[in-house]
Formats: sequence, structure tokens, C-alpha cells
Amino acid sequence: MKSFVIAFLLFWLGGFATSQTDPANVKTADIDAQRAAIAAERGRLETGFLSEDAACQKKFAVNSCLENINARRRAVIADLKRQEIMLNDEQRKGKAEQQIHKSQEKSSSESMQQDSDRRTNAIEDFRGRQGRDQENAQRRNAAVANEAAARDANAARLENHEKKIQARAEKQAKAVEEAKKFKERQIQAQERRAQYEADQENRVKPASKPLPLPE
Repeated sequence: MKSFVIAFLLFWLGGFATSQTDPANVKTADIDAQRAAIAAERGRLETGFLSEDAACQKKFAVNSCLENINARRRAVIADLKRQEIMLNDEQRKGKAEQQIHKSQEKSSSESMQQDSDRRTNAIEDFRGRQGRDQENAQRRNAAVANEAAARDANAARLENHEKKIQARAEKQAKAVEEAKKFKERQIQAQERRAQYEADQENRVKPASKPLPLPE
């Protein structure tokens, strides 16, 4: 965005220095220069986003990466579009003012009232278009905000679902491990019981008879 601002200032200063004698030409050249700078900035940004899209394809979370890039892409493109709308408004305003100026120069005392009416209508028409453009811009911004909110909500639900799945898997693994340990304890207890019984049996056996004495 800084490069766009610098380009805009260079275009504006250049137009002002070369066309001081004709205000209408200065304004037209200025608007054209700004529009060209916006187009160049859009191309530069789109090239960068395409590079980021390609980089996302190499990552594990491709969808999340692409969604983040698309959100930034929509934001900057919306800002450039807003600037273009402002330039269009300025151009329409300049044309309206230029038309009014020409009408004033050509009008005579008898047609002054008609010229005034035409001026009023032109200004009202411009204001009406300007108001509609602002409403459209607000609706677009609201749509972008709603889309971002919906995307964040979906991401939160997905994350919560993945956490539940992970917790369930960990619980099942823990249950299997506990069952295995319980079975091992049972086997060990049976072995100890069998050893104890064997020891008891050996302990209560009668002593063997002594060998007879030699004659």
C-alpha cells in the first residue's frame, strides 16, 4: 500500500507541474494517473496473492491458508475499489462543474434562470449518484464482514468438533489401557494365589519315614 501512495504522489506532482495553465486538464490527468496507479497496485497485489496461493498448496492446512489469503485479498481489493469509486465521483463532480462553468459562460441574461435550474439538477443528480454509490459500498463492506464472521464461526465449530473427536479417542485409548492393566492384575493375583496354595500344600505334607537301622 505504501508503494501505491508514493506512486499517487508522483503522478499528482507530475501532473500539477506540467499542466498548471488548464485546471480541467490537470484534474483529468490527475484522476487518470490515480486510476492507473490503482490498476498497477491491483496487478502487483494479485501477483503476490497468486504466489501465496501456490505456497499454500504445499502446506498441510491448505484450506485454512487459502481462506486467510482470500480474506486479505477481498479486503485490499475492496479498498482499491473504494478508491476507484471516489475517483469516479470526483470525475463526475469535475465534469458537472465544468459543464456548469461552460453553461455560465454561454448563458445570457435571458437564460440565467434556465442555467440555474440545470445547475441545480446536475448537482442533485450528482448527489443522488454519490449517495447510491456510498450505499452500495456500505452493503459490500457489510457483506465482506458477514462472510468473515461466518467463516470464523465455521472454523470455531470445526475446531470444537476436532477437539471432541480427539478427547473421545483419548478416552477410548485410556479405557483400553485400564482394561489391559486390570487383566494383568487379575493374572498376577491368580499366580500369587496358586503359589500360595502350593506353598501351603508343601508345608502340611507328612514327614517321610526314617530309614531302618542296619542289623
